[in-house]
Order: sequence, then C-alpha cells, then structure tokens
Amino acid sequence: MEIVGYLASVCIGLILGLLGGGGSILSIPILVYLFQVDAVYASAYSLFIVGTTSLVGTIPKYKEQLVNIKTGFQFGIPSILTIFTTRRWIVPAIPDVIWQTDSVVITKRLLLLGLFAVLMVLASISMIRGRQEFKSDERPYAAFFIVLEGILIGFLTGLVGAGGGFLIIPALVLLTGLTFKAAVGTSLFIIAVNSLTGFLGDVMNYHIDWKFLLLITALAVAGVLIGSRLSHKISSAKLRKAFGWLVLVMGCWILFHEIVLV
Repeated sequence: MEIVGYLASVCIGLILGLLGGGGSILSIPILVYLFQVDAVYASAYSLFIVGTTSLVGTIPKYKEQLVNIKTGFQFGIPSILTIFTTRRWIVPAIPDVIWQTDSVVITKRLLLLGLFAVLMVLASISMIRGRQEFKSDERPYAAFFIVLEGILIGFLTGLVGAGGGFLIIPALVLLTGLTFKAAVGTSLFIIAVNSLTGFLGDVMNYHIDWKFLLLITALAVAGVLIGSRLSHKISSAKLRKAFGWLVLVMGCWILFHEIVLV
C-alpha cells in the first residue's frame, strides 16, 4: 500500500498543476488510508504538502502574468490570521470524543474526516458542472465579501487541512473580476500562503516526521511540474469533470467508511 501511496503522491501535484486546486482532496485520503497517518497529523501534513506544491506551481503562473499579488494578499491576510488561529489553538482543543451516547460516538477523527468528505462532495459538484458558469460581477462592496470569504476559507483550511481552491477560484472570479486563468494562478498563490502559514501552527503543537513529509512533498512537486507542462495539451474541462466524479465517489466512500465501517 505504501508503494501505491508514493505513486499517488505524484498525483497530488499533477492535479494542482492541471487544475489549480484539488491537491488536498487527494493528499488527506492518501495519508490516512494508504499510509495510516492519524487524521489530525494527516491534515497537518496535507497543509505542508499542498502549500509547498502550490508555491512551486505559482512560479510558472507568475511568469505568465496570471498571478494577481495584490488580490492574493487582500484575500490571504484575513485567511492567514484565521488559519493560524485555528491550527494553533482550536484544533488541539477539540477533544478526542466530542459526543457519546449508548449507540452514537462522534470522535475528533469523524468530525475532521466527515467535514472533509462533505467538502469533497461540494467540490465534486462544482467540477462536474463546470467552472465556466462563473462570470465576473465586480461590485462596489466586493472587498467586504473578499475579506469574509478569506476568513471562511482560513477556518475550513485550518480545520480540515484542505487548501480550499474549489471555493477560492469562483470567489475570485465573482468578486474581483479576474479571468478564470488569472483566478487559478492567484488561487495557487493564496493556497500556498494559507497552507504554509497554517502548518506553522502545527509545528508548535506536534512532532513532525520530516523525512516522510519531505519525501511525499518532493513527489508532489514533481507532479505539479509535470501537470504544468501538460496543462497546455490536455482539455482541462474534460479532465475537471472526470476528476469531479472521482472526488464524488471518494467523498461518499469516506463518509461510508467513517460512519458505517469504523
């Protein structure tokens, strides 16, 4: 299973390079189910893997002038503050057993993986329907909603370790008037800053297996470089829809596994 996990780790970066998001959708299930990493540690490792990989993926997008740094910081600063707070204090404060009766037990693992699976299902619907449905709508009060969205993304990213690209991209298109391609590039920048900042909170709380983490990250970085090259040759619309169906199946399977099987 570990060999499968190493091969799958390349796909984390591959998806990021091709779609500009979706890396954490693969990284957390890979870490939890293929490498048997604890759910809390998996969310922490995912932040580093996706953050580093996104940062590498941002470089070619920036060279193509598809990264809006100003918008990235406007969106990212409130998100950074929220994600660091969430990883540093809120996640460690969640008890291992949140609620228990004679027949029902809600654990920290179930909360984190269950919420993540729900986000996977929501992301899959967006990808299956197609992101081209989002159109620019520059409004005078958009800045307020950008900050609000940044806080929401920061909390979700901090709680479950997901980069949130499936929420960031449509928000950027709707609220800032960026083109879809520019939103993808800017999203990679925001994901990188958010994820790596959130990981700083984990470094203060947990013992990190750096040898394992850096190996998985290196494989994911190789994937993002491959994905960036292939992005000009493969139809992103068809790939996004196929990946959306895969994410939907995975999300439903995680919910079934954690609620019924565990």
